[in-house]
Amino acid sequence: METQLLIKIVHMSAVSLACVVILARAMTLFKGVQGNQPNPAGRTAFVALQHLSMLVIVLTGIVLLVMKNFDVQTWFYAKVVLFLVMLSSLSKAYKKEDSILLTQRRAGLFLAVVAMISILGLVMIKPNFG
Repeated sequence: METQLLIKIVHMSAVSLACVVILARAMTLFKGVQGNQPNPAGRTAFVALQHLSMLVIVLTGIVLLVMKNFDVQTWFYAKVVLFLVMLSSLSKAYKKEDSILLTQRRAGLFLAVVAMISILGLVMIKPNFG
Protein backbone atom coordinates (compact mmCIF):
# COMPACT_ATOMS: atom_id res chain seq x y z
CA MET A 1 0.00 0.00 0.00
CA GLU A 2 1.26 3.44 -0.88
CA THR A 3 2.53 5.46 2.08
CA GLN A 4 0.43 8.52 1.31
CA LEU A 5 -2.75 6.44 1.08
CA LEU A 6 -1.97 4.74 4.39
CA ILE A 7 -1.45 8.11 6.09
CA LYS A 8 -4.72 9.41 4.58
CA ILE A 9 -6.54 6.37 5.99
CA VAL A 10 -5.07 7.02 9.45
CA HIS A 11 -5.96 10.73 9.11
CA MET A 12 -9.59 10.03 8.19
CA SER A 13 -9.89 7.39 10.91
CA ALA A 14 -8.77 10.00 13.43
CA VAL A 15 -11.33 12.45 12.00
CA SER A 16 -14.05 9.82 12.42
CA LEU A 17 -12.93 9.18 16.00
CA ALA A 18 -12.95 12.93 16.70
CA CYS A 19 -16.50 13.27 15.36
CA VAL A 20 -17.72 10.39 17.52
CA VAL A 21 -15.95 11.66 20.64
CA ILE A 22 -17.19 15.24 20.18
CA LEU A 23 -20.77 14.05 19.81
CA ALA A 24 -20.48 11.58 22.71
CA ARG A 25 -18.87 14.20 24.92
CA ALA A 26 -21.61 16.66 23.97
CA MET A 27 -24.06 14.51 25.89
CA THR A 28 -22.20 15.42 29.09
CA LEU A 29 -23.46 18.99 28.66
CA PHE A 30 -27.07 17.84 28.58
CA LYS A 31 -27.36 14.86 30.95
CA GLY A 32 -26.15 14.69 34.53
CA VAL A 33 -24.71 18.20 34.72
CA GLN A 34 -23.51 19.42 38.10
CA GLY A 35 -24.12 23.13 38.42
CA ASN A 36 -22.32 24.75 35.51
CA GLN A 37 -19.98 21.79 35.03
CA PRO A 38 -20.53 18.94 32.55
CA ASN A 39 -21.25 15.43 33.76
CA PRO A 40 -17.96 14.07 35.21
CA ALA A 41 -18.74 10.46 34.23
CA GLY A 42 -16.23 9.29 31.65
CA ARG A 43 -14.46 12.65 31.56
CA THR A 44 -10.97 11.16 31.56
CA ALA A 45 -11.71 8.77 28.72
CA PHE A 46 -13.42 11.46 26.62
CA VAL A 47 -10.57 13.92 27.16
CA ALA A 48 -7.96 11.29 26.31
CA LEU A 49 -9.75 10.18 23.13
CA GLN A 50 -10.36 13.76 22.04
CA HIS A 51 -6.74 14.75 22.58
CA LEU A 52 -5.49 11.61 20.85
CA SER A 53 -7.69 12.14 17.80
CA MET A 54 -6.76 15.82 17.47
CA LEU A 55 -3.06 15.01 17.85
CA VAL A 56 -3.23 12.31 15.17
CA ILE A 57 -5.16 14.68 12.87
CA VAL A 58 -2.51 17.38 13.24
CA LEU A 59 0.48 15.05 12.90
CA THR A 60 -0.84 13.15 9.89
CA GLY A 61 -1.95 16.44 8.31
CA ILE A 62 1.56 17.85 8.64
CA VAL A 63 3.07 14.65 7.22
CA LEU A 64 0.66 14.78 4.26
CA LEU A 65 1.56 18.43 3.67
CA VAL A 66 5.26 17.61 3.62
CA MET A 67 4.65 14.68 1.25
CA LYS A 68 2.76 17.03 -1.12
CA ASN A 69 5.56 19.65 -0.85
CA PHE A 70 3.06 22.11 0.65
CA ASP A 71 1.13 22.29 -2.64
CA VAL A 72 -2.38 23.04 -1.35
CA GLN A 73 -5.66 24.37 -2.72
CA THR A 74 -7.01 27.73 -1.57
CA TRP A 75 -9.78 26.13 0.52
CA PHE A 76 -7.10 24.44 2.65
CA TYR A 77 -6.53 27.69 4.54
CA ALA A 78 -10.22 27.93 5.41
CA LYS A 79 -10.02 24.36 6.68
CA VAL A 80 -7.10 25.24 8.98
CA VAL A 81 -8.90 28.31 10.35
CA LEU A 82 -12.05 26.27 11.00
CA PHE A 83 -9.97 23.60 12.74
CA LEU A 84 -8.50 26.26 15.05
CA VAL A 85 -12.02 27.61 15.71
CA MET A 86 -13.14 24.09 16.59
CA LEU A 87 -10.22 23.55 18.99
CA SER A 88 -10.74 26.93 20.64
CA SER A 89 -14.48 26.52 21.14
CA LEU A 90 -14.07 22.99 22.49
CA SER A 91 -11.48 24.18 24.99
CA LYS A 92 -13.81 26.96 26.14
CA ALA A 93 -16.81 24.64 26.33
CA TYR A 94 -15.09 22.11 28.58
CA LYS A 95 -12.84 24.40 30.64
CA LYS A 96 -12.84 23.46 34.34
CA GLU A 97 -14.11 26.79 35.60
CA ASP A 98 -17.37 27.49 37.42
CA SER A 99 -17.69 31.03 36.07
CA ILE A 100 -18.63 29.71 32.61
CA LEU A 101 -22.39 29.23 32.43
CA LEU A 102 -23.91 26.06 31.03
CA THR A 103 -25.49 28.02 28.16
CA GLN A 104 -22.08 29.42 27.24
CA ARG A 105 -20.65 25.90 27.25
CA ARG A 106 -23.44 24.70 24.97
CA ALA A 107 -22.84 27.67 22.65
CA GLY A 108 -19.15 26.72 22.47
CA LEU A 109 -20.11 23.16 21.65
CA PHE A 110 -22.50 24.43 18.95
CA LEU A 111 -19.69 26.49 17.38
CA ALA A 112 -17.38 23.47 17.43
CA VAL A 113 -19.98 21.26 15.74
CA VAL A 114 -20.67 23.91 13.09
CA ALA A 115 -16.92 24.23 12.44
CA MET A 116 -16.56 20.44 12.20
CA ILE A 117 -19.47 20.17 9.74
CA SER A 118 -18.00 23.06 7.72
CA ILE A 119 -14.62 21.33 7.54
CA LEU A 120 -16.25 18.11 6.37
CA GLY A 121 -18.26 20.08 3.81
CA LEU A 122 -15.12 21.77 2.47
CA VAL A 123 -13.36 18.43 2.16
CA MET A 124 -16.29 16.86 0.31
CA ILE A 125 -17.03 19.81 -2.00
CA LYS A 126 -13.42 20.95 -2.62
CA PRO A 127 -14.47 24.36 -3.97
CA ASN A 128 -12.45 26.03 -6.71
CA PHE A 129 -11.96 29.73 -6.03
CA GLY A 130 -10.83 31.26 -9.30
